Amino acid sequence: MPRRAIAVIALALTLTSGALAAMTPTTSAPPVAERRPHSVTHHGITISDDWFWLKDPSYPRVDDPDVLAYVTAENDWFEAGFAPLEPLAATILEELKGRVEQDDASVPVKDGAFEYWWRFQPGEQYRTWLRRPVGGGAETVVLAETALAAGHDYFRLGGIAVSPDGTKVAYAIDTSGAERFTLKVRDLASGADLETVTHVSVGTPVWSADSASLAWTEVNDNWRRVKVRLHRLGQTGDDAVLYEETEDKGFGVSVGRSQDRGWFVITTADHVTSEVRLVPTAAPETPARLVRRRQAGLLYDVDVRGETLFVRANDTHPNFRIATASVAAPGDWAELIAASDRDYLTGHTAFASYLALQTRRDGLDRIVLRRDDGSETVVPFTEASFSARIGTNEEPDAPLLRLNYASMVTPATVFDYDVATATLVPRKVQKIPSGYDPSLYATERLTITARDGARVPVSIVHRRDQPRGKVHLYGYGAYGIAIPPGFSASRLSLLDRGIAFAIAHIRGGDDMGYRWYLDGKLDKRTNSFNDFVDAAKGLAAAGWAREGDISASGGSAGGELMGAVLNSDPGLWRAVVAHVPFVDVLNTMLDDTLPLTPGEWPEWGNPITDKAAFETIRAYSPYDNVGAHAYPPLLVTAGLNDPRVTYWEPAKWVAKLRATRSNDAPLFLKTNMGAGHGGKSGRFTALEELAEEYAFLLDAFGLAGR
Repeated sequence: MPRRAIAVIALALTLTSGALAAMTPTTSAPPVAERRPHSVTHHGITISDDWFWLKDPSYPRVDDPDVLAYVTAENDWFEAGFAPLEPLAATILEELKGRVEQDDASVPVKDGAFEYWWRFQPGEQYRTWLRRPVGGGAETVVLAETALAAGHDYFRLGGIAVSPDGTKVAYAIDTSGAERFTLKVRDLASGADLETVTHVSVGTPVWSADSASLAWTEVNDNWRRVKVRLHRLGQTGDDAVLYEETEDKGFGVSVGRSQDRGWFVITTADHVTSEVRLVPTAAPETPARLVRRRQAGLLYDVDVRGETLFVRANDTHPNFRIATASVAAPGDWAELIAASDRDYLTGHTAFASYLALQTRRDGLDRIVLRRDDGSETVVPFTEASFSARIGTNEEPDAPLLRLNYASMVTPATVFDYDVATATLVPRKVQKIPSGYDPSLYATERLTITARDGARVPVSIVHRRDQPRGKVHLYGYGAYGIAIPPGFSASRLSLLDRGIAFAIAHIRGGDDMGYRWYLDGKLDKRTNSFNDFVDAAKGLAAAGWAREGDISASGGSAGGELMGAVLNSDPGLWRAVVAHVPFVDVLNTMLDDTLPLTPGEWPEWGNPITDKAAFETIRAYSPYDNVGAHAYPPLLVTAGLNDPRVTYWEPAKWVAKLRATRSNDAPLFLKTNMGAGHGGKSGRFTALEELAEEYAFLLDAFGLAGR
């Protein structure tokens, strides 16, 4: 069916009876979801949910006719309402595509006898993975994603791992967005698949030292990561279980590999507690060796060098320390690097000749190399605000340490840091084929005082020759995930039209240390929302834009943030975009049959057993607090196959907004019917949705003609 082929009046004739309470046969009337009274009682409090019926009782299969009719009606309402903006979206899409390097390629990474990299062929949506012998020789194809994606509306490569002997590749693919990956093994000489291991894997598989076995993570019917299995090539029947989580249904398991390649590292964790086991890659049938028994609130992770474990743990301080232990006595930790208030240890890699530390000081990234004699080297970066990360380094040692760097005005740059000479060697700088002059843009890092006195950083980028007056503010603020002040070529479509782009580094993320995260979760969750609102008001006070001339966006937990700030301060925003928003927080946290709920209780609280948590969540849950306000223009996205934020959360929220708000500003819900949490796949197809978002925002600012 063509995008615009169906009119709303025609759509009304196709709807299942009862799905819509009313629809005027004109494009000026959006879908109106029927109210069907439903209520539940917890802790003596009854909550009503008139749109509960939008949760398909057959989920994860979605086949209820009324549900599908409503979601389809909303999609067609979006299509009809967005029609006038299609020319602008088409213009922006061409801009976005023009900034994409058609034959983009990664910097090769050495791994044994080969070096590996990926490349996009001009016009193709997906990567081709390649290798060639170290020192020169013909390149050969390891895996061609384009061929694997053929015939599928959605495609995602979930993991790829070449065997240690270089003869096979294990790869995992998802063709629905449901994040249950089919794991296969391919012979690299012939290009033929040898076998299909499973259809329910997640994450990257890990090879045994002899290239004869694979460790992989299994998800169950509720999309919970419950087992790490070992598959021996050629075997039939069930794969052996290396570890199964049976103690806590809120924990999820994963498997990785130590940098020295000697150990499978099996982790089971929720958001605040972890437990690690080690299995030799040379003897994968060996019983797993527990590092330290789980203790509530203790997070730790492990890397191994020979007979020494390097442990990053928060047992003495929220900002983590580094301890060492022996493989023989892995639970006996001796402090190597003490924790501090100023330096937040976010990661570590135990290379053969040094320990590489990923840290954050005063909210800015640092990479520190520590040698066995205790001497340290800080990798030098000169910009005032930037993002720097340890990149892909496959081998046990890294005399040239691969790093990734960017700032809000500096395109993504790949460096090799020469450890011996202490110099940064640029290997690749992101190209912008349509042109980019960094001197036209400026970035600043502001500090805004929140209502409780907290000092909230805000990173902002703008075009120097454009007047101030319009700002787009982005936020996330959950799970201890920091939002780095990185580069976006796509963002230029806003900057060049006079809209500055800002990131609010609010509590709930760990931008300013682990305590910053703790101060934005559970009973302190509203700090995240208040920080975002106060950041917007602070930008207005600093002259960047008037209140009401600030747009906002966020996705997933950041979509929850959008819902909360819309309810608390609807007049502050020019327009809001909420991607796959986690807005039905109370109902989701009350339903322990949903895939992620038990594992989410440490983040949000358990309202089933804890009345205080129930009342806290009920007080801010965006869906439960929709009011009779004049809401700004709002674009909401969802994925029908999304296992993380189920489609009915945004659907119910939009339905309630339509029924409750006091105005009729544009309100759109767009559900991807064949995708999940990340939206459409493919490097160009994904840009179509971004172009629509930008067109929506520009129209809200009265800039649709620019």
